[in-house]
Amino acid sequence: MKIIVTSIFVEDQDKALAFYTETLGFVKKHDVPAGAYRWITVVSSDAQDGTELLLEPNNHPAAQEYQKKLFADGIPATMFGVEDIQKEYERLVERGVTFTMKPTKAGEVTIAVFDDTCGNLIQIIQQ
Repeated sequence: MKIIVTSIFVEDQDKALAFYTETLGFVKKHDVPAGAYRWITVVSSDAQDGTELLLEPNNHPAAQEYQKKLFADGIPATMFGVEDIQKEYERLVERGVTFTMKPTKAGEVTIAVFDDTCGNLIQIIQQ
């Protein structure tokens, strides 16, 4: 068994797609109608056959509450791995990304946290 799709709730699918592709550098894999919304997934540019991230609408009240509480408590919704966290931090700051935690050593790893502008905090990690 392997993970093929994971999801993250987003407030606006178009805004999320733009942020995750244009700002972060992911590649759009799927964008198909799914009722009132769309099935939109993105993948890493260097692993386009890898795990897909579904940009899932937070239209359900439980999803909205879950997302708001995580954000308010400073809990990242997900984590992305990076090769060089300082370089990635600087690249994203240049693109206007707001960090709530600059690169910080945490034991044997270094982490940083940013606001994805779609209702989530995202953690990046260099192992």
